[in-house]
Amino acid sequence: MSINAVIFDLDDTLLWDDRSVLESFEVTCKRATEVTGIDHVQLEAAVRIEARALYESYETFPFTTKIGINPFEGLWANFTAGEQPEFRQLEQIVKGYRKDAWQRGLLKMGVDDVDLAIELSEQFATERRSRPHVYDETFKVLDELRGNVKLLLLTNGCPALQQEKLDGVPELASYFDGIVISGNFGMGKPDVSIFNHALSILDVNSDQALMVGDKLTTDIRGGLAAGIKTVWINRTGKLSDPEIKPDFQIEHLSQLHEIIASFS
Repeated sequence: MSINAVIFDLDDTLLWDDRSVLESFEVTCKRATEVTGIDHVQLEAAVRIEARALYESYETFPFTTKIGINPFEGLWANFTAGEQPEFRQLEQIVKGYRKDAWQRGLLKMGVDDVDLAIELSEQFATERRSRPHVYDETFKVLDELRGNVKLLLLTNGCPALQQEKLDGVPELASYFDGIVISGNFGMGKPDVSIFNHALSILDVNSDQALMVGDKLTTDIRGGLAAGIKTVWINRTGKLSDPEIKPDFQIEHLSQLHEIIASFS
């Protein structure tokens, strides 16, 4: 059976989200160093810990887990879209969440300064929006695939935030025959239903598609459960999981060509 469609994850598969987040933390935390003299690396670690703990304390946490929205997206998302009532809760929570995460991180460093926490929370959001990084290989590989196979983007997250990421790289969306955002669908990866929805949009059977993503627990686990051949893009040498075995592992998206050709 030949491969007629490729389903791509977005964050850290096509967009270099980790780099965007790291750079945003670095610049913002260095601002705190300028003001207070505290170590910016230690502050970043403290804010990450406090942000995650806060995020998990809210009653919206089960929903964000189901949709696939992580704590660091909450540090810059506004949650202005999405039909579910939980998005309206998040919209109300998020400003206080951002301030509290930075305030608690500063307190861990011995700095009690609410105004600085507010400044840093706003700066981080601004910095993150200014850094829509894309991997060098992304457009080259999409150019080579377009017209030969159907392409679909399958991403977890808040509809407003994921759309903002796409708007930050406006040429990206035009490559895809369909774009599925978990916050619109109502369920995120690895739930089988969102993969079946993607297949229905593409009008292909599961054995005619590849799922390409960087996360074993969502992209690969879900693709396997849906009967789709999975490709784990592992650029940074992450450890494998004996319980989640992708059909293929690659370090560069250009390796997809050989995989697709092997099914012809």
